[in-house]
Parts: sequence; C-alpha cells; structure tokens
Amino acid sequence: MLRHVIAPSSGWTKASHAVVRDRRMNSDAKILLLYVQGLPESATGRPLGELARKLEMKGRAYQQAKRQLIEHGYVHEWRGQGDGGRWVTEQLFTNTPLTRDEARAVRARLSPEAAGPKRAEHLSAPPPSAQSPTVGEPTPPSAGGYVPEEEHVDENTPHPPSEAEPEPVPEPDPEPEPEPDPKPGPEPEAGHRPTTAQEPGAEATPPPPHPSPQLTRAERVLLSLRHTRRELLLGVGEARALAVEAAKWLERGLTESELRHALLAEPPKGGVRSAVGFLRHRLTHKCPVTPAPVAPPEPPPPPVRALINCASEAEEDHVFRPLGDETECADCRRATAYANWMVDTDTYDFPPDMTWRQRFVAVAKADALRGEPA
Repeated sequence: MLRHVIAPSSGWTKASHAVVRDRRMNSDAKILLLYVQGLPESATGRPLGELARKLEMKGRAYQQAKRQLIEHGYVHEWRGQGDGGRWVTEQLFTNTPLTRDEARAVRARLSPEAAGPKRAEHLSAPPPSAQSPTVGEPTPPSAGGYVPEEEHVDENTPHPPSEAEPEPVPEPDPEPEPEPDPKPGPEPEAGHRPTTAQEPGAEATPPPPHPSPQLTRAERVLLSLRHTRRELLLGVGEARALAVEAAKWLERGLTESELRHALLAEPPKGGVRSAVGFLRHRLTHKCPVTPAPVAPPEPPPPPVRALINCASEAEEDHVFRPLGDETECADCRRATAYANWMVDTDTYDFPPDMTWRQRFVAVAKADALRGEPA
C-alpha cells in the first residue's frame, strides 16, 4: 500500500493512537470522541446528544456510541436535583479514559462556580413555578365571540338548561277500568333474590360458546413457544386471537409438533420485534394448501377367460375368447341372425360390412333351415 500524508498546518485535532486503533469501540464512537475533542470552549455547554446530531448521528447509532464511550471511561454522567427542584444531568468528557474516582476528582475541580457564568446560570435556573404571571386582567370566558347571557359564579355545577315555557295541560283521559288483582303467589324467602328468569322483562343470556378442540390445541401450541424462544412470549388474549389461524393448520391434517416446528423454523436474522406480528404473518402466508380429494381407485379389469371352441356348424373349427356365457363366436352369432332373417324374408341381401366368411356361413345356415342341401 502506498501512502501520501501531509500534516495540516491549521484546523487539526490531536488524536491518540490508543483511541484510533482501539478495537473495542466502533467508528461512530471514535468520530464522536474526536469531534467533541476539537470543539472550542464555547460549545462545551451543550449536551452530548445535541453535538451528535450535528454529525447526523441519531437513535440507535448514538446510543451505542455513547454506551461504548461510557464503558471505556471517556464519558461520565451524574444526575441530580438542583436548588430550584429541576433535575439536571451533568456530563464530563475526556480524551483519556478515567475511572469513576478520577472523574469525580476532575468534576470537583470543574465546579459550576469555576466553569464560567453561563454554566452556573444554567445549573441554578429558577424552577418553572417561580416564573412571572401572565400580563393582563382576568376576562370572562367567551364562546365564538359571544358572551353568555347567564353566569353562575357561585355554583360549581355546569350551567343548567334554560327553563322551557309551560305547555298546555291536556285534558285528563277517562279513568280505565280497574284490572283484577293477580292471584297472590308465594312470597320469596328472606334474603333470596329472584334470578334473571324470574324478573319480569329479563332475557336469559346464552352461555359463551365452548371453544372447539382444534382451537384449544392451537392455543396450547402458541403458548408453549416461549419455552423454546423467549422472544415469542404471548399473552392469553393474543394467543386466543392467533389460535383461529393456527386451527386451520390442524384442520388440514398437521399435528401439533409439525405446527410448532413450522413456527420455530428459520428465525429472522435480526430477531423478532413483535411476536404477534411475526406469528400472524407466518400462520397466514405459510398455511398449507388443502389436499385435493383422492379419486376412487379404478375397478380392476375383468379376468381374462380361456379360449374355447366355437359350437357353430362351421366347416373349420375355430376358437374364441368368450365375454360371458356365449358358446359361439361373434361372427357365427351374426351369421345365425342373418340366416333367420333371410329365411323369413326369402332374400339374399347382405350388408356391405359383412365379410365373405360371414356371408358363406349365413347362406349355409339359411339353406339348412329351409331344408335344402348345402
């Protein structure tokens, strides 16, 4: 590596090699340390957080840098209550690490009286209750630019509504006929209060529905996740709300152990910020698909029968494979049907798809039925 370094003639800050090469502090802590070290004396009255914001160092980055500077003795803090009752946090910044006792000795030397008039005035500021009152005289309340007509100064209650004009008294209705007194029933015993069903006009409240077994199992699985991963701690109400989505997994054939493994597998690298949000996302987006219904198995094919000889009176013996209880082949049965048709109609017409063998057998059978020699 080649290096070209020019020492600055102005605007520089001395930095110790122990600070620059310290592996225990990150770059934010080192930059903040060097930045505060190079500030003029007039800027030391500001807190460390305000100075860090000038470096665009906020939030978690600033908290981590400040924690490292405190751990290694570069920043010390004391919190106390001043004479006016206001709480003040005093910070001590050093470019060399100091112990707590050494920092307390440095703080004793840099007391508020020796730190300049601005610092002493800041620490001994009067409390908020000792401020001067608001200039002006008390005025009556106004609403929308209108002064209220009535003022009830002696009363602490809200303004009562204005009295309405008396309405004309309607004529009395004729008295209804007296209804017969109901039969006296047994009086309730002393100390006994009638139930809701006994009170007139009261409706019986139905009991809450009992959760299904799937919801109970799902809730038990969700509450048990904290034993494996502490960051997945859920309350009873949160687990009961997530159990609706978790029950869908169990309804689709998964066991409790498979559901627990799916929720605990592949944790995020940055950790879980919200257990409810993480589990709801995983239960919704990784829910298994409902298995398709299994088609019924196809029936087995019929058994293959053995070859048998055709029982027709043909010139040549031939075999065929029967499908049922038939004793003749399909060609011979067709020839027999045409032979009967030819005898009945006294014709020799044949269909065009009939083979010569079928025609010969049909003619022979037709002649046999007529009694003619073949």
